[in-house]
Amino acid sequence: MDIPEVGRFAVISDPQGAAIAIFTPKGDAPGHDGMPNVGEFSWHELTTTDHERAYAFYQKLFGWDQTDAVDMGDAGVYQMYGRGEVPLGGMWTKPADLPMPPNWLYYIRVPNADEAAERVKALGGQVLNGPMDVPGGDRIAQCMDPQGAAFAVHSRRAD
Repeated sequence: MDIPEVGRFAVISDPQGAAIAIFTPKGDAPGHDGMPNVGEFSWHELTTTDHERAYAFYQKLFGWDQTDAVDMGDAGVYQMYGRGEVPLGGMWTKPADLPMPPNWLYYIRVPNADEAAERVKALGGQVLNGPMDVPGGDRIAQCMDPQGAAFAVHSRRAD
């Protein structure tokens, strides 16, 4: 579908059932290929029923590259992906008894994940997981807004 003077988008689902919107901007659209700035989406995480098949689908669709993989023990492998040197996110196969459909969770870069989690609660949202450290020293918190939409916040480790 066209968005006049903005671009074109579609909402699709992958073979495992996770929905995602894809977008092609028209003209000089904002965005960049570097590391995300504060206020931008900084990580894109797919929880799915088969991360290997999902990765193959998205690699063919978008040309993503496999990057690091983390063995999470009983939780399986967390496969990260990106575009060359730019990390984009990760995906993992959820346990069969985890009561959720395949889905994408988007992380927004903030100056401080702990402070952002406190603001989420003060504004009527919920912190579902975290704040916590992740490999590499960054901090995240997974949240839900007052209307029930899931999102996450991410702050870079202090250098």
